[in-house]
Amino acid sequence: MSRRNVLRGTALGAGAVTLPALLTACGDGPGGNKNEVTVGSNASDAVPKEAFAQAFKAYEKESGKRVEVNTTEHNEFQQNITRYLQGSPDNVFMWFAGYRMQYFAEKGLLVEISDVWKGFRGFSKALKDQSTHDGEQYFVPYYYYPWAVFHRKSLFEKQGYEQAGNWDQFIALAKRMHKDGIPVAFCDKDGWPAMGTFDYIDLRLNGYDFHKSLMAGEEAWTDRKVKQVFDLWRELMPYYQKGALGRTWEEAGQGLQRRRTGMAVFGMPHPGSQFPENERDDIDFFPFPEIDPQFGRDAVEAPIDGFLIPKKSRNVEGAKDFMKWLGTAEAEDAYLKGDPNNVAVNEDADTSKYSPLQKKSAALVAEARQISQFLDRDTRPDFAQTVMIKALQDFIDNPKDVDGLCNRIERQKKDIFSASAS
Repeated sequence: MSRRNVLRGTALGAGAVTLPALLTACGDGPGGNKNEVTVGSNASDAVPKEAFAQAFKAYEKESGKRVEVNTTEHNEFQQNITRYLQGSPDNVFMWFAGYRMQYFAEKGLLVEISDVWKGFRGFSKALKDQSTHDGEQYFVPYYYYPWAVFHRKSLFEKQGYEQAGNWDQFIALAKRMHKDGIPVAFCDKDGWPAMGTFDYIDLRLNGYDFHKSLMAGEEAWTDRKVKQVFDLWRELMPYYQKGALGRTWEEAGQGLQRRRTGMAVFGMPHPGSQFPENERDDIDFFPFPEIDPQFGRDAVEAPIDGFLIPKKSRNVEGAKDFMKWLGTAEAEDAYLKGDPNNVAVNEDADTSKYSPLQKKSAALVAEARQISQFLDRDTRPDFAQTVMIKALQDFIDNPKDVDGLCNRIERQKKDIFSASAS
């Protein structure tokens, strides 16, 4: 499925309950009250958590209904999503567009909301496509954020560093930082941050079409093209900060903020949420550098986050009313007032107060020829979680055995993808 122009045209224009508690809930379960909408939230970081709280208050004021937010730590929510949906889920839950949404729609775990979409305005056709499975809509997009190479402007100015346009310049910059005692930020305790680097090297080296096919299980992980991705990545390894497998993304973001590291391949919210408000104007980025000129920097990773209704929702009528509001520019404006680290998807949203970083992010996505959704969203969740998290961590731990690594991934890929086809 092509993601070209997914966001072109749009880019310019609280309680906490743990997931295990939700899974074992009894009685009416969460969301049994018709005058209350419960939301399963993965927004455990302070900035988005507060921004959602303010946005939901706006809905409460407008509708007269109550919104109860059940927040689970982001990684835990992702890793337990299938059990959550099969148990006693909330009326609405936060999740991702594209393949990750389509997978659960295919499994019959979501409520179809095409009737809700009939009243929407401000969404491009391509955004609608990202919310669709088998001709029916299941997802309401809320915001997006690009991945790029983030850094502090003041550190680059002080050290005389220049943004890298191609791979050789990128390696040279990393070497210079290393010589200055400033490593490249790197983390993967959470299991997903390293996926962004893998994706970008693959997109730049092999192109969007190959990457898309690889994620769909149609290419062999033993292919020379895949091995070249790991070989190139290994060139960066000497310049990373040590101990990546014991470092969370929050800690990596804090290292960037404290000038202990020089740059990081991150999504826009990751450094932004770790910087004090008075320092956010010092955040800058450059697109992941070119590797093969035929692909240039055409592809951008820009994951889209939003909301869905689980099939086991106990208040579908209330959930749909809430979803109708979430799809408005007003709802996005209410959220972005408290979170400057994302960009609205609705073309009617107010962009007049965007920060320079938001404006630059919107322009980056608007200029992209292709949009990818991130490895753990562009492939089967069981493959991403059970195979790729461990595989990339194994590579970080021992980057020399690329042949063995690719052989293991391919064997497991065949088992998982063939099982679903049988």
